Amino acid sequence: MMRSLHSIIGCMLVALWTVGCSDSDTTAGIEIGNPEVAHNIGLTADFSIDYSDAKQISLAKAASTDENIVIDTFRLTLTEVRSYCSFYAGMSVDLESGLILWPYEDDLSAVLPISFTDGEVVKDAFEHINLQTEGRLKEIGVSFEVDKKRGQKSIYGRINKNGKKIPFVYELSEIQLFSLLYHYSQIDVRDSVVNLSVAFRVHRFVDGLKLDSAKVGGDGVIHFSKSENEELWKALNERFLSSFQALRYEYTNAVGKNIRNYVDDIWEELSGKKNKNLVSNGDFKEGGFDWILHTQLNGAADTSIVKDDKSYGMKVHVTKGGEYSYSVQLLHENIAVVAGATYKFKFTIKSNVEGQITARLGTYTRYETNGFQEHVKVDTKERLIEYEFTPDVTDPFARLDLNLGKSERTFWIKDVQIMRIK
Repeated sequence: MMRSLHSIIGCMLVALWTVGCSDSDTTAGIEIGNPEVAHNIGLTADFSIDYSDAKQISLAKAASTDENIVIDTFRLTLTEVRSYCSFYAGMSVDLESGLILWPYEDDLSAVLPISFTDGEVVKDAFEHINLQTEGRLKEIGVSFEVDKKRGQKSIYGRINKNGKKIPFVYELSEIQLFSLLYHYSQIDVRDSVVNLSVAFRVHRFVDGLKLDSAKVGGDGVIHFSKSENEELWKALNERFLSSFQALRYEYTNAVGKNIRNYVDDIWEELSGKKNKNLVSNGDFKEGGFDWILHTQLNGAADTSIVKDDKSYGMKVHVTKGGEYSYSVQLLHENIAVVAGATYKFKFTIKSNVEGQITARLGTYTRYETNGFQEHVKVDTKERLIEYEFTPDVTDPFARLDLNLGKSERTFWIKDVQIMRIK
């Protein structure tokens, strides 16, 4: 079975766990942090045309004989590959800009002509990419330009019109440069090699548009451009970038304006349905998986998984409180939230010492609060904590912080949930 890059690459900040099947109440020795890895993680990519029914994440399908619209030639120039990560070590990285993986520093002007219709696979050109970093991967971004010098200014194909296949040309003059950002769950790894699949979904591009009603030019070709079949051309422009299966995209239009947006069906799939827990492994049945213990500023702690008759929980033993509450943090990343929606956050907690902690939802790029920040009173008896909140910013990678530092004590935490309720 394929596993996402986010959960398999050991060089990233993943939660390690080796829980046994013991009947004892505790399973000690579960450490959350940065494991050492002996191997490198390389990158390959494939670029294709997909005629499947525009499912969110599916295997690419070739054109059938009865397709109403077939794309014959679609070429672009690949200009850049970037990775976007969160970091828990000192890194001079602009998180919003990411890290350039390709082109390499010794050949910054390198570009790659890509043919989607030929099913291009890039391996050799990326042979020196190594995804082993100190970061926790969020996205991989690929950037393209419409290179007129290379004859890439248009997409060519055929439309079934009155039983005949009429050639068409769709001009890409409105979009000069663009980037596609793929969520870590869309990226697959086989034998320590990551593959990014960049597919253009034809049905999402054309379905519902009456392209067969377009006027045929004097040259026997249907032209979709600013001067011919303009309304259909505009409709195709609006669909072009969202016809890729990336999570989101950025582009520069013909007048130099920069535009960003999410691909709606991919985002809907990732952002979760109502009343679904967005905190993966919030019940700790998978040990410490997807949880991060971060210590700083003289804080120190260790963790273990505790099991009673009914449930699992995380035990955090703070051995040095450090200077601030955030000197010891139990963190959970990649919580997808929508601005303006209403969510409920709840968890159960107790401590051997009464006191206060801080619970917060924030962004990983700017470390700003996005939803709530609450000072929670913790008792020696188990207590259910609940808050409702509304995020200010749509974010696929919001981070839950439980700040447990400033004094030496032990916490027991279980049943952590964030659910969209309306």
